[in-house]
Amino acid sequence: MEQLGLEGMPRRLYPCTPSRLNTWLDCPRRYRMTYLDRPQPAKGLPWAHNSMGAAVHNALAAYWRLPLAERTPEAAGALLARGWLTDGFRDAAQAQEWRARARTMVEDYAAGLDPEQEPAGVERTVATRTEVIAVSGRIDRLDHRGAALAVVDYKTGRRALGPEDARGSLALALYAVAASRVLRRPCRTVELHHLPTGTVAAWDHTEESLGRHLRRAEQVAMECADADEAYKTRIPAPRRSPEGGVEHAGHDEVFPPRPGPLCGWCDYARHCPEGQAAAPRKEPWAALEGARAEG
Repeated sequence: MEQLGLEGMPRRLYPCTPSRLNTWLDCPRRYRMTYLDRPQPAKGLPWAHNSMGAAVHNALAAYWRLPLAERTPEAAGALLARGWLTDGFRDAAQAQEWRARARTMVEDYAAGLDPEQEPAGVERTVATRTEVIAVSGRIDRLDHRGAALAVVDYKTGRRALGPEDARGSLALALYAVAASRVLRRPCRTVELHHLPTGTVAAWDHTEESLGRHLRRAEQVAMECADADEAYKTRIPAPRRSPEGGVEHAGHDEVFPPRPGPLCGWCDYARHCPEGQAAAPRKEPWAALEGARAEG
């Protein structure tokens, strides 16, 4: 059914990524600060766990670009060390410690790969559209599974993952739908490869379950589109306060905060009194220190 917008005109497709939709679901205020406010509010310090995650993803992507004869666990570890990122760590000693841990993690993972099994895509951008959305995203790895495809997503967080995490992931489901349409091959399997534990959380979707995720994405996108339009047309423009901050009168009705324990990890916590009250700001390296304690 065609979506109608202002004055009965057909509604334009809402361009989005899974990350944009998930940000709205997590916290509309953070969504506003991330995607709408310009200039964008200043973020907090970078996170060490994001630096580690980016370095791991970059190393595994580069591994598949090596000539076949050079695809060894040691080569993967060398790529990690060469592309290591230090943002967010407490000091050089902590960064060096985690570089060594991440290198071991990548080498152990690469030891379980078959270097001859060329993926269908690495860091592959896929896109698709419905009557409501035009969604795109980048897949860490897209594997051949017989005549079908499987979406592989690398995870480096400390929490172990299970099949329910794979089943419930809106992003993975959208990647599977888009990959199937772009490459014209079935794609229903989605996998979370958790490098810290060496485990794989997998789920085999059905057409029905993928359809439910797609309809959910459309519903969220329509909420985002309405909020975007309100931001542009109905809400007063932000203004500078005498103290030098930015006041957003009228925004909380459309972009309310959703305070909770995760507020301590928010990039925009300094601009959110409700978030500051909900959870103390975490140190940039806190996620890694917690992982070491658990280990």
